[in-house]
Amino acid sequence: MKIGFNEGCDRYCAGHTVLNDLEYCEKNGFDFIDIQSECLDRDLAAGKVTLEQLGDWFKNHRLKMLSYNALCFFNMKQTQAEKDAVMAELDEIIRRCQILDCKMIVVVPSQNITVHATRGEILADAAAVLKDMVKKVEPYGIKLSLEFCGAPGMTINRFEDAYAVVQAVDSPLVGVTLDQYHFHAMASGWDALEKADGKKIFIWHLNDMEDMPCGAAYNTDEKRLWPGDARGCLDHQRYADTLKRIGFEGDCCTVEVFRPNYYQLSQEENVRTAAEVTKAHVAKYW
Repeated sequence: MKIGFNEGCDRYCAGHTVLNDLEYCEKNGFDFIDIQSECLDRDLAAGKVTLEQLGDWFKNHRLKMLSYNALCFFNMKQTQAEKDAVMAELDEIIRRCQILDCKMIVVVPSQNITVHATRGEILADAAAVLKDMVKKVEPYGIKLSLEFCGAPGMTINRFEDAYAVVQAVDSPLVGVTLDQYHFHAMASGWDALEKADGKKIFIWHLNDMEDMPCGAAYNTDEKRLWPGDARGCLDHQRYADTLKRIGFEGDCCTVEVFRPNYYQLSQEENVRTAAEVTKAHVAKYW
């Protein structure tokens, strides 16, 4: 099992840069990195790096990109202009992925929509948009990984709904991002995960979390913890056993946390800690 680092872990550390993440991740034994669009956009706008410089870095180093994270809020757009903007953003991300040699884009559902759409309408809309997206990424062999997000306001907030969308799209290029925090936060069904085709889970986000009530307004990403933290409540053995049993082929365990006090660490110390806890997790459970 290879290990990956998501820049959500350290994006607000003092002096953060994407290029530093690449260096620190390779130094500390990570195999892959999820570059966050927020971090990349920030560095590009500040002139700290160019896409071409990052592309050259990857060509000459062992560390590779696992995913571009992310195209956010892609579904339930109400005007043609909004729909066109999503597709234009996808075109730009595809362009970037070509330079960075990245073959996966995480797509995140919309939140706090104003229309009173039913669950069925939301899932049908998401499937239709993803089918259109497939037409764009297919020539480049890029995959789309739908990340359900465990918060009440998200349009797709449980594993079973994300998996239903993926089944409806029925493309080898579309799968699910399974984030342990998101799975637990809105009480996704273990029965649904245990019946799923593991090959359709493209990305596995590792983390732990404080034991918060399902759907509570204060149960946010900031309650995430490093895996192995004694305060954590997640059943890591069950996640690992289930992924093995259903045939997960992602071959990468990617740590992703968004905890404010972790941002008080230096960027290098954050990456080093993330590597230590991820390696320990894989050694124990995989």
